[in-house]
Amino acid sequence: MIIFGIVLLIIGLITGVAIIWTIGMIVLVIGLVLLVAGTLGHAVGGRRHYF
Repeated sequence: MIIFGIVLLIIGLITGVAIIWTIGMIVLVIGLVLLVAGTLGHAVGGRRHYF
């Protein structure tokens, strides 16, 4: 999700389409939250780690 968010951010910046940039930011933040939750030992989606 983190890589997908970064790709959407780059595409949004290059093309100038604000909605793609916004979706990329949201996906990136969700990916980072899941990463942090997984590294802290909380089960994410029934798994002890998220990657």
